[in-house]
Amino acid sequence: MSGAQAVTVPRSVEKPSSYAWVILAVLYIATVASAFNQFKAPPVLPVLISAFNLTLSDAGLLMSVFSVTGFILALPAGFILHRLGLKATGVIAMGAVVAGSTLGLLCKTTYPLLVSRFIEGAGIGLITIVAPAAIAAWFPAEKRGTPIGLWATCMPVGNIITFNVAPWLAELAGWQLVWKTGAVFGLIAFLLFLGLFRMPRTEEAPREADPHEEDGETPGFLQALANPGIWLVALQFLCFNVICLALGTYYPTFLSSVRNYSLSTASFVTSLSTIAAVFSQPVGGYLSDRLGMRRHLIIVSTIIVGFVCLFPFSATGWTIPAVILGFGIVSGAIVPATFAAVPELMGSRRLTGLGMAVLAMGQNLGMLIGPLMFGHLVESVGWTGAGYALIPVCAVSVVAVYKAKFR
Repeated sequence: MSGAQAVTVPRSVEKPSSYAWVILAVLYIATVASAFNQFKAPPVLPVLISAFNLTLSDAGLLMSVFSVTGFILALPAGFILHRLGLKATGVIAMGAVVAGSTLGLLCKTTYPLLVSRFIEGAGIGLITIVAPAAIAAWFPAEKRGTPIGLWATCMPVGNIITFNVAPWLAELAGWQLVWKTGAVFGLIAFLLFLGLFRMPRTEEAPREADPHEEDGETPGFLQALANPGIWLVALQFLCFNVICLALGTYYPTFLSSVRNYSLSTASFVTSLSTIAAVFSQPVGGYLSDRLGMRRHLIIVSTIIVGFVCLFPFSATGWTIPAVILGFGIVSGAIVPATFAAVPELMGSRRLTGLGMAVLAMGQNLGMLIGPLMFGHLVESVGWTGAGYALIPVCAVSVVAVYKAKFR
């Protein structure tokens, strides 16, 4: 039996196995450790600029390399998962995170440091594909949104932890202590994954109708990728990330330069959307399970996000944090519903990893395009006009989800 075939076991239970929650905990720790390593550079960027004599563009590459890596390696990652299975791919992912962080610790010049960040980015790209596919393997479809919603909080939680811990570590012993902490955190997650992760046994696996089991055929790699629904949802997720990264990247600058906020206050107010998403993502996953209408939840939430885009750059006073909180609450519901929809779009849990790879392509391309596009828009039409320009992006997202055929 191949690793890809092991994702689906033809038996079921109404409730997820108790060990499914152990798997979720392992995936959560692994992804938070990955997020810590991804976001460890921005909080100590002034220290890195001084230590490596970086230009601002070089410093920006320390983060943008993750989007480029994620986009380039998304489909190869799906192929690796399809061939090797979930556990082997997860072990490779966490091994890359540890190796990249350890290599970075030894770097003395800029380009080796960028190479180490590329290796970390490859590992993070893999684990974010493995985790939702593993949840699909352990949890039945009607209960999948809740664990995916919980897992989706990994990135904002990792972000929050890093931005609070990394500066303190750097003050104690320089940027090297931040990298050491990331390597140790990654190693702990690697050992937990290696020791505790496994595929469900026959009696633990969800029972779901699988059309590919019924006709006795499993689509090949290219045939599975020919599914138009997953590409439409990837387009939707691309648009979603364009909006999130555009606002997240430039809103502190707007608040500082136009609304005369201090830099620390501007950063905190912008972070309110991330804090809100930590709570709204599990709720969104739960609602997508209870309502059984992932497509409608995504569409309605995206329409509301489009409405919210009318206000960030015209709001004043108390309405500024209110708008940002509202954006975080509504946008947070989109993430788990999107991830939970992938197995349904692909028609089989064994093809979930490939679907997640396509979704990752859209996500990383959106993260790359969003800041670049929005910066040019601000220069061309101003802050308010740039905010309005995000509304058609929401419209494209809505049309893409509407056209996708959910199972």
